Amino acid sequence: MMPRRRKQQSKDKVSLMSLRERTIAIIGQGYVGLPLAMAAVKAGWNVIGIENSPTKFAGISSGISPVEDVPSSDIQDAMSKGQYRISNSVSDVREASVVTICVPTPLDAQRSPDLSILEQAVLDIAPHLVSGTLVINESTSFPGTLRDFIYPRIMENRSGEDIKVHLAVAPERVNPGDVRWHQKNTPRLVGGLGEEATDLAVNFYSSVCDEVVRVSSPEVAETAKLLENTFRLVNIALVNQLTQLCADQDINVHEVIDAASTKPYGFMRFTPSVGVGGHCIPVDPMYLSWWAEKNGTRASIIDQSDAINVGMPIYVSRRVRDLVDGKSSAKRVLIMGVAYKPGVKDVRETPVTALRDDLISNGYEVGWIDPLVADWEGSSPVDLSWECDVAVIATAQPGLPVENISARGIPILDCTGVFKDLANVVRL
Repeated sequence: MMPRRRKQQSKDKVSLMSLRERTIAIIGQGYVGLPLAMAAVKAGWNVIGIENSPTKFAGISSGISPVEDVPSSDIQDAMSKGQYRISNSVSDVREASVVTICVPTPLDAQRSPDLSILEQAVLDIAPHLVSGTLVINESTSFPGTLRDFIYPRIMENRSGEDIKVHLAVAPERVNPGDVRWHQKNTPRLVGGLGEEATDLAVNFYSSVCDEVVRVSSPEVAETAKLLENTFRLVNIALVNQLTQLCADQDINVHEVIDAASTKPYGFMRFTPSVGVGGHCIPVDPMYLSWWAEKNGTRASIIDQSDAINVGMPIYVSRRVRDLVDGKSSAKRVLIMGVAYKPGVKDVRETPVTALRDDLISNGYEVGWIDPLVADWEGSSPVDLSWECDVAVIATAQPGLPVENISARGIPILDCTGVFKDLANVVRL
C-alpha cells in the first residue's frame, strides 16, 4: 500500500507542476491585461486574472467585460471551461509559471512619470514568486525600468534566497476599438535580462502572437515603445499647428492634407483634432522627455509637440466661441463625443475636458452627448432636444445625432473632418 501512495503523490506532484507550467497570472484586467488574458486562453493557457479594483473584479466575476474589445461571451466561455478565473489575491501568482504586469503608468501633477501603481504591483507579487517564474512587464515606462526599477524591488522582497526569477519586458501594443489589429496579429517586441529570460519570453509570446521580435536588451524594447507613440505625438502636433496657420490665412487644411496624401512615398496622413487623449499618446512621450532630462539633455521636439497638443483644446474653444459671439446672450454649447477616440467609452486623458473647462471659464453653458459614455466626470449627457447655440463634434463616435443637430440649423464645428457634407458644418 505504501509504494502505491508514494506513486500517487508523485503523480499528483507532476500533474501540479504540469498545470503550473501552462498557467499565466496577469496583474491588471483592463484595456491591456484582459485582451492578453483572452488571447492566452485561446492559445491554450490557463489564466489567472488578478484585479484589485472592486468594480472591475465584481463585473468580471459576473462575466461582464469592462473592455470594448473583449466580448463578455469570451470571458463567460473561458470561465465555463475552467481556463480563466478572476482573483483579487496577489498570492495566486505562485500558481503560475509566467506573471505579466499590465498596470497603468500615468503622469503625476508635474507631468513626470508616476510608477506608484507599477511599484506596488511589483512589491505585491515579489514574496509569492516561485523559483523559475518568468516575470514580464508590459506596462509602458522609461528605458531602464525593468533593470533598475523592477529587478531590484523583486530581489529585495523575494521569499527566499534560493529563488531564481527571470525578467523580461514586452511593451503592450493595444489599440482599443481597432478591429484589424489585435493580440494575435500584432508583432510583439521582447527583451529580457539575459538570454534565458529572453528565450522564455519569446516562447510565451510565440504561443499567443503570430510574430515575436527579439531585441538585444530590455532598454531597446522600452525605448521602441516610447518612440512609437512619440512619433504620433509629434506628427499630430505638426498637423494641429498647420491647422491653425491655415485657418489664419483662409486655407483649407483638409484639402492641403488630401493633396499631400497623393504622394505615394515619404508621407503619412495625420488629421487635425481637439488634441490627444488616452493612456498612450499624451503620456508615453513624456516618459522619454523625463528620461532625457534625467540624463542631462532635453527632448525639445517632444516638449514643443506636447505644448501644441495641450493648447489645441483652447484653440478649438476660441473657434467655437467665434461661431456664437454676437448671436445669442445665452451662449450654450453642445459637445458631441467626449471619449478620447471613436469606438470606445474610455475618457482617460480626453482633451475634451480642457475644451469644456475653457468654454465654461469664458461664461458658456456646456452640455454633452456620447452614445458610448453614460457618465463623464460625475456629469450626465443632455437630452437630444437640449437647446444650444452651437455644437462641436469632438470625437466621431458611432451613433452621434449629427444630422439631427444639422437639420435644426445649429452651427456645428467638426473637429474630426468626418461630417463635411452636412449643412451648417464647418470643419476645423
